[in-house]
Amino acid sequence: MRKSALLFIFTILTAVFLSRTPVSAADQLDIYLFQSNSCSHCTEEKAFLKEIAPKYPGLVINSYEVSRNPQNLQLIVKVGEKLGVDAGGVPFLVIGKEQVIGFGSAETTGVQIERKITEALQNPPEDVVKQVLAENPQLVTVKTYLTADVSKKDEAKSPAKPNLESLPLPLFTFTIALMDGFNPCAMWALLFLISLLLGMKDRKKMWLLGGTFILTSGLVYFLFLAAWLNFFMVIGYALVVRYIVGIFALGLGVYYLYDFYKNRGGCVVTENEKRRGFIEHIKEVVLNKHLSIALLGMVVLAASVNLIELLCSAGLPAVYTKVLSMNNLPVWQYYLYLVFYILIFMLDDIIVFVGAVITLQAFGIKNKYAKYSHLIGGIIVLLIGLALVFKPELLSFK
Repeated sequence: MRKSALLFIFTILTAVFLSRTPVSAADQLDIYLFQSNSCSHCTEEKAFLKEIAPKYPGLVINSYEVSRNPQNLQLIVKVGEKLGVDAGGVPFLVIGKEQVIGFGSAETTGVQIERKITEALQNPPEDVVKQVLAENPQLVTVKTYLTADVSKKDEAKSPAKPNLESLPLPLFTFTIALMDGFNPCAMWALLFLISLLLGMKDRKKMWLLGGTFILTSGLVYFLFLAAWLNFFMVIGYALVVRYIVGIFALGLGVYYLYDFYKNRGGCVVTENEKRRGFIEHIKEVVLNKHLSIALLGMVVLAASVNLIELLCSAGLPAVYTKVLSMNNLPVWQYYLYLVFYILIFMLDDIIVFVGAVITLQAFGIKNKYAKYSHLIGGIIVLLIGLALVFKPELLSFK
């Protein structure tokens, strides 16, 4: 009886002890964030993960930048294949054998991430990323850590690669905007306007109407740039978008060079006789004796001719705003760069207009410089296209 009683007590104590001891809790949990430094959603998720990391002792957050390292890009593709999902966009977070694609907010995606982390800490899952790395030892990946308590040995191993990060974004903006401003299609409308204004004797009215035209043109172009920027900010997290824009830029660069060779700087779009007829019809409104009607006509004229210009000058703004969206900036800075772009873009218009009003003579920047804009612009856009496809890190500026 005593032996039976002792055995019973031992069994009860063992069961109590085991019930109080977690048998499967993880001392360390590695999670893997595939991201791009030029992706705003990735920046938000990195900030979120850094914020919650202290709540989970043992959590190690591995970060792989996929837009700068081809090996990291290969890794995310192989991990996606292993998980049976499309890994074509970032941020792409892997926790064990589960994934979280994209990042909405801390209240939505963040709750989902924390729930998966908690479950993985309680019941350690298979580590799919480690499995893929073990199966592909040839992948020399480069990772950093978002948790401060882990040594950065992997990061230190990565060799320093020369890039254009020392080239300031304002200089890049200035160059592209200047090339865009000297587009042959961007000057004809102003020269037409000057030919109308030079017939006036009232210089105050000339300044008012011409200034209205330039301000309206700048506003229309700003809205156009802002639309492109917001488009890329919304869908730009998908890696395929970068390749599409890169291929588009390559094609645009080749077209510019061909157009320079064939037309020597002429503008095919504005040669259309129907558009010239449209300008002739609106001329009567612009020269109306009633100032209010003339101003309204000038606004319509500026908006109309700028929309016509977009048919042959939409390429550079699209490529520029894609590159701009790849740089992690506060929202207000994005729009400040757009304003700077517009100022440089309108610079030649302002010089020509002011010079014409002061001297009462039209002089042509167009003839001397515009014929080379497609040559220089074609070379620049071609280089940007190559960088977008093969070396996107060259387009991340400081």
